[in-house]
Amino acid sequence: QLQASGGGLVQAGGSLRLSCAASGRTLSSYNMAWFRQVPGKEREFVAGIWWSGGGPFYADSVKGRFTISRDNAKNTVYLQMNSLKPEDTAVYYCAADTLPRTPPGQARSAYGSWGQGTQVTVSS
Repeated sequence: QLQASGGGLVQAGGSLRLSCAASGRTLSSYNMAWFRQVPGKEREFVAGIWWSGGGPFYADSVKGRFTISRDNAKNTVYLQMNSLKPEDTAVYYCAADTLPRTPPGQARSAYGSWGQGTQVTVSS
């Protein structure tokens, strides 16, 4: 079970920190990712991180503004979002890779476990 939290309403240029906590499972062997979705559009990849904590990778649209990190001791993944823009408005989902200790990807199909989503709204 993945539980995402930390969303809210923020003005453009502001920051938010999303958290994704797991219960009933250990995340330390799984790549993790954040996706986002707006109504009428496909869920899109935002950021990912290796199971070991290395090699974070990002969508071009958030590079330099968002930072993904993880604390395996706390079984939690984070997404620090800075310099937010109105186009970042979406429901944000955390996801765990289907297979343990494999190279990560950006495709939605690679992730088999999903949190319930948290709304992020950026006002102009």
